[in-house]
Amino acid sequence: MSLAEAAVADAHRREWTFVLAATARVTRDFDLAEECVQDAYLSALDAWERDGVPKSTGAWLTTAARRRALDVLRRDQTLKKKLPLLIEPEESEMDIPTEYAVPDDRLRLIFTCCHPALAREAQIALTLRLVCGVTTDEIAKAFLVTDSTMAARVTRAKKKITAAGIPYRVPSASELPDRLDAVLTVVHLLYTTGHTAPTGDRLVRNDLVERALELARVLHTLMPDEREVRGLLALLMVTDARRATRTDADGRLLLLEEQDRSLWDREAIAASHDLVVGALRGGNAGRFGLQAAIAALHAEAPSFAETDWSQIVTLYDALLKIWPSPVVALNRAVAVSMVDGPADGLAAIAELEADSRLAGYRYLPAAKADFLRRLGRHAEAADAYQAALDLTENEAERVFLTGRLTASRTARTREGGPAEKS
Repeated sequence: MSLAEAAVADAHRREWTFVLAATARVTRDFDLAEECVQDAYLSALDAWERDGVPKSTGAWLTTAARRRALDVLRRDQTLKKKLPLLIEPEESEMDIPTEYAVPDDRLRLIFTCCHPALAREAQIALTLRLVCGVTTDEIAKAFLVTDSTMAARVTRAKKKITAAGIPYRVPSASELPDRLDAVLTVVHLLYTTGHTAPTGDRLVRNDLVERALELARVLHTLMPDEREVRGLLALLMVTDARRATRTDADGRLLLLEEQDRSLWDREAIAASHDLVVGALRGGNAGRFGLQAAIAALHAEAPSFAETDWSQIVTLYDALLKIWPSPVVALNRAVAVSMVDGPADGLAAIAELEADSRLAGYRYLPAAKADFLRRLGRHAEAADAYQAALDLTENEAERVFLTGRLTASRTARTREGGPAEKS
């Protein structure tokens, strides 16, 4: 990779949101803004190879994207109509620092996209796609829907913004609480998409994980008294404390019981503990506070065997009451299997197998395979591992599941079962 290519890739990770926000203020059209920003990045590849990498890559890209937007608007003969918008002063000329309730450009755009005129899922999907750079395929996996369904959802959200004349303005401080839950969900999904990448060779996408952590910290600085903000930050911090131990030196996935707990980030775990206490104190706990409490119990256990699984089941019961998600129910089934045994875990997911929302969710057959393996039902476990493998596009997970599939088939053969044909 050349110096220019590396600089463009770095600018894409760090500057995309800033450039998009500046361009959207000119176009008042997300589709056009996104197109112009993409053109700017393509132009940068040639220009930076030829002229060298500019000192301020973000400013270069913003200027290029905005010029491209002006050219398109002129060509479409809408310049006269758009003129009042096009002569909008540059950001440095505006009184942004004193009026903005949200001090971070990326977070500001997330709050703007989570407009209440859009349906909740449309807010989140649009924000993940445009602001966070998450692909439509990855968003679809997070929402347990097909790619085409998610693509249509994002397109409808963009059109509604244009048709309804929703202004591209920063929400006032009084408008933030109504948008907070959607914003927290966006940051959480951004983190989970990076924590276990839906596709690719590596288990973790560090760029997404670090971006989500940074946004959560900014949110906590902005709204320190919001309990769910504390819960989200705690959840991300305590989960991320294990990041370095989730794979071995060869990138092989390590289960929780295989990880070296002495290498976990104890400072992060201690800091998240204090946040969890703050999130749970003072009334009914929210979903992020409860998830953080579950993650904290895992992180604070002296060993895997000493994990307080009963308390974790209790917390999942509370979580299901306020957030009846099939994914939460599946996670609860795993905890039940640790308390009462794999047969009870298997019974707990029986109804979930009929839930169409989990039809393409790889962790359902993976959990079922684990329960069956622990019960010694190796032939059925092999079938379930194969089903999970068929749904997995992450290479680290594929290697792990292939190893479990091979072990199950071997155990079945040793017990006198039919030899594997392929």
